[in-house]
Amino acid sequence: MQELKREIGVFGAIMMGLGSIVGTGIFVSVGISAGIAGASVIIAIMLAAMVATFNGLNSAQLAANHPVSGGTYEYGYRYLNPRLGFIAGWAFLLAKSASAATAALGFSGYLLDAFNVESDATRIMVALAAVIVMTVIVITGIRRSNTANILIVSLTLVTLLAFVIFGVPSIEFENFSVLLPQNPADFRALLEATALMFVAYTGYGRIATLGEEVREPRRTIPRAMIATLVLTMVLYVSVASVGVGAISAEALGNAVSETAAPLEVAAQEFAPVIAPLIAFGAITAMLGVLLNLLLGLSRVLLAMGRRNDMPPIVSRLNESQTTPYVAVIVIGVLIAGLVLIGNVKTTWSFSAFTVLIYYSLTNLAALQLSDDERLFPRWIGYAGLIACLFLAFWIEWQIMLVGIGLLVAGLVWQMIANRLFTQD
Repeated sequence: MQELKREIGVFGAIMMGLGSIVGTGIFVSVGISAGIAGASVIIAIMLAAMVATFNGLNSAQLAANHPVSGGTYEYGYRYLNPRLGFIAGWAFLLAKSASAATAALGFSGYLLDAFNVESDATRIMVALAAVIVMTVIVITGIRRSNTANILIVSLTLVTLLAFVIFGVPSIEFENFSVLLPQNPADFRALLEATALMFVAYTGYGRIATLGEEVREPRRTIPRAMIATLVLTMVLYVSVASVGVGAISAEALGNAVSETAAPLEVAAQEFAPVIAPLIAFGAITAMLGVLLNLLLGLSRVLLAMGRRNDMPPIVSRLNESQTTPYVAVIVIGVLIAGLVLIGNVKTTWSFSAFTVLIYYSLTNLAALQLSDDERLFPRWIGYAGLIACLFLAFWIEWQIMLVGIGLLVAGLVWQMIANRLFTQD
């Protein structure tokens, strides 16, 4: 079996994690969640961070003990059973392809808003072009992709720091007057927003799915995941607090449906001079997320091809053995198809349900680790499992039914694939 080269250290892994997290979640999902939960979005971000921490620690100890491409797809096979392993891989492909489509649409929204273009058709076409360009970059190999990612993340962090610094003086504390849920409907909205914001943190999983390419995985993966989560929590709370405080949660929510560029709308209110900088940071961030998702998705598809859960051709590597080029192309086509939906709330909500199922299986696998393999207390596995299953059923019921239907379709496909691709 061909194996990928180990070329990523702690810093590179952290930047990969940040590149996957600091993008759609902070530039788009904060606005979506604010429109659902109002000022309680701040609480949703904190609750989501806590759930993400449990999941991140469980992912870290699994990846440290079993550092191969594929993430929970591989952990499911190793620690659970083939059927649950397949469901994990299938759920990951569904969830993160939808996230990637959201990132492409978000990129397009910020770019076109900067030029005052409001055409939905144009927004979809620009998003499709972004998917094609990022697919080509990923095909060139992990080293060049990692360098591009570090540049993108650095620019994004500078942009968000400027947003916070310029926005703090404009915060109006009355915008936080209804911070806590006031009735059952508000509480339900808080839980849905928490589920959506949880997805915004899950880029740390990219570190695990790249486990086969990380140097000293038992040391590098846990350190990179913990550092990535801490940095992200601070950043999300800071940016969301400024956005809600400066223009109100309702205005942020409206900005998503009108322009898909909520932070740029906020910046226009309190510091128009930095609005172009925010747009530029969002554009680079979305491209970074798209790049990282293409990397992670192609590695999971690679692993599924190796086990004959997908056509074996998707496990084929290029001549330098740095890129599963067939898998990258397939994933690029899948993301492009989802871009045609054209609605960021729909794609993000679908991603939320399926990614919560995926991480439920991650936590379940972590509970099977032996005492020698375990890096963190056992209760963290139970906390992550219960939290993910609980949040999964607060997504809109229509989205949830579609997700369940596609998971069942995946099981039917696995039975067909085992007959087609497995030789006696």
